[in-house]
Amino acid sequence: MSYQALYRAWRPQKFTDLVGQELVIKTLKNALVTKQTSHAYLFTGPRGTGKTSAAKIFAKALNCHHQKDGEPCNECEICQSITAGRQNDVIEIDAASNNGVEEIRDIRDKVKYAPTECDYKIYIIDEVHMLSTGAFNALLKTLEEPPSNVVFILATTEPHKIPATIISRTQRFDFRRIQPQTILQRMEYIVEQKHLEYEPAALKLIASAAEGGMRDALSILDQVISFGTDKITLDNALMVTGSVQNDELLQYLQQVTAKETAQALETLHQILNDGKDANRLIEDLISFCRDLLLYQQLPEKVEEAELEEVNDDFRSFAQKIQPAEIYQMIDLLNEQQENMRFTSHASIYLEVLTVKLATRSSQPAAQAGAVQQPQAQAGLSPKDTVQVENLSRQVNELKQQVNQLKQALQNGGNSVKAAQTSTNNHRQPAKKSAATKIDLQQIYAVLGEATKKSLLELRDVWGDLMNMLTVSQRAIMHVSSPVAASPDGVIVTFQFDFLCQRAEADSQLKDTLENGLDRLVGHVPRLLFIPQERWPQIRQDYLQGHQTESKGQGEQAEQAPANEQKAADPVVDEALKLFGNELVEVKED
Repeated sequence: MSYQALYRAWRPQKFTDLVGQELVIKTLKNALVTKQTSHAYLFTGPRGTGKTSAAKIFAKALNCHHQKDGEPCNECEICQSITAGRQNDVIEIDAASNNGVEEIRDIRDKVKYAPTECDYKIYIIDEVHMLSTGAFNALLKTLEEPPSNVVFILATTEPHKIPATIISRTQRFDFRRIQPQTILQRMEYIVEQKHLEYEPAALKLIASAAEGGMRDALSILDQVISFGTDKITLDNALMVTGSVQNDELLQYLQQVTAKETAQALETLHQILNDGKDANRLIEDLISFCRDLLLYQQLPEKVEEAELEEVNDDFRSFAQKIQPAEIYQMIDLLNEQQENMRFTSHASIYLEVLTVKLATRSSQPAAQAGAVQQPQAQAGLSPKDTVQVENLSRQVNELKQQVNQLKQALQNGGNSVKAAQTSTNNHRQPAKKSAATKIDLQQIYAVLGEATKKSLLELRDVWGDLMNMLTVSQRAIMHVSSPVAASPDGVIVTFQFDFLCQRAEADSQLKDTLENGLDRLVGHVPRLLFIPQERWPQIRQDYLQGHQTESKGQGEQAEQAPANEQKAADPVVDEALKLFGNELVEVKED
């Protein structure tokens, strides 16, 4: 038999093997024992935390005739066929590659047929958040009322992408990140069962690098075993994970704290020459600074974790460094980590980071009761210094204005006005936000073909259209309303200019509105957004231009109705500007 990866060979086959998810295990086992299982489940959580494994175990336990305390026997034909993946009544679907409406319709058609061997037909849909909107809609009715012998188990790492209508039809179980200590115990059990030699520090490093995922931990362990020819050493683990030893991290931080820039750069180059990953180095430094802060407040917490080597040098450095310095270093590390996301020259950023860390200003603790300190003693950064100078200048200007007002009050009312004028002159004009850009040509094209029927049709479905939006999208559109519509376009006004700009820039919102209109009115009109305050002027300009064109056409002007010729009256124009030209019929109750 060919070699199997550790995470496959040691995949949990019983609930007791599923470590780190005690709450989920207890709830599922109790449901099986008391025969109170649901028709649909939703398993959510980070990758590698046991969602798919729990789904398969639950499928075996639900169909096993020899289960005991909610655990499958793993010996009967049904359990073994589900474990081997050859059971036709347990269907596992990858939604990432089967995310269309046709695949879900196929499930909806086949779900009507009874299971062939098992008591329940179980559908396990992995990465369910990858389904399209149409696929979710096709799944809704079947998920709500499936046949009595059908169970759906949905698994996802991103539950926020699943519609609320789907979540409300399922029982949701949140899988948490597995604690490093739990991962360490599981790996120790596996390597002891395989009779492998290992260094405890290597397993501790792998457990920390896994970031709460058991599958990631076993994959890294598999690499370390292959790299070291069945020997698990700390050096091999460091090489595979790209991590840096704590001694090197401590040496680097001691050098930048002591402002030994040249020595810190040499240490950095040595770490990079050893093949360490630049991004991993940043993460290790942030984690090390976190341990320093934690050790200063709760030293026993770090001692009990036993996942980090806490030696005398670490304790001495933690007692010597100030928390304010650690905060500054963490801020610089986070800033540089963000800058390194889209670069192919990570070493340059690390060198710049080293110089920043070594040349930063240390901020001593302020003395109690001190009212003012010299700027040099405050240890302010250049950016903070500029802000302090600006604030000081503004305070001085305000003092001068107050003195002018006092003097003006003594001299009389005219002086008060003069002082107020002087005060207003000192004030800087407020910056106005950029106005929304409006394409008048497209708006005039819609107005040229606009009909009352199209507008009424759109207003009738506007409320249903808003219900199709997400909460954040409705927050933008709740102050909008259609004011003119043609078969090919619609003009929507917003009460606030900034919301109009947000809607104009949100392509996803436009796509949702167009899809909703396609479903509600059967076609997709072009959406034009304008601020409400600018709509009357735009409409009046269009009407005036239209009247000018009409006057240029002699015959058409003579045939115009009398009520349209009266539209040139200023009073009528003002009324049209305020209330529009639509006729409203008022019916008494």
